[in-house]
Amino acid sequence: MNCIIIDDEAAARTIVAHLCSQVDDLDLIEEFPNAISAMKFLNKNDIDLIFLDIHMPDFSGFDFIETLKNPPKIVLTTSDKNFAIEAFGYDCIVDYLLKPITFPRFLKAVQKAQKEKLIKPQPTPVPAVPSSTLKEKELYVNIDRRLVKIEFEDIYLIEAKGDYILIKTEHKNYTVHSTLKKIEEKLPDSIFLKIHRSYIINIKRIIDIEDNSVLIAKNVIPISRSNRPELMRRLNLL
Repeated sequence: MNCIIIDDEAAARTIVAHLCSQVDDLDLIEEFPNAISAMKFLNKNDIDLIFLDIHMPDFSGFDFIETLKNPPKIVLTTSDKNFAIEAFGYDCIVDYLLKPITFPRFLKAVQKAQKEKLIKPQPTPVPAVPSSTLKEKELYVNIDRRLVKIEFEDIYLIEAKGDYILIKTEHKNYTVHSTLKKIEEKLPDSIFLKIHRSYIINIKRIIDIEDNSVLIAKNVIPISRSNRPELMRRLNLL
């Protein structure tokens, strides 16, 4: 089984790497000090198993898992026993190892991962979506009793304003009596994402991301913790 280690503590990575070296069926491919660098690696490489720390700066182990479309098997390695119940809510997590990790306990976790890999179910084919149900390339909004057409690609930001929403485009801004939830249902998922309870952005218009905010045009938009993993998953990280 190919595996990687993700842990912000160098000493912890060294210990897990040593444990991996004692198991013949394990092939340690890489170690990472943070989740972001691991995400870039996984965009180009297939891995069978991840040894993952929970508490890491900026991006926790659970945040990382939420970014993965088809996660491999994961063994959590942590000093915190308080997340065990939450951990087993994820199908991809096969075990929960408390530091310091003993070899017998480590080996048991690896054997669980091997067993689950052997009985991994085949994915169910997803039926094709009829063309009639696909979203269009534009929407119409009611402005002063007129229906105004707005191209999706022109929209870079939508902001909730009480009982109204503000739709910002390259050419003009529109104030519409609606809710963020209602317009979200009309937008194509491929380019739009709700990153905060008050904001939907066009991810193709992102200029910069720093800490917990994005820059779009001249607007600095906050990213909520719950929406950050999905945003990171959508990005084409180098």
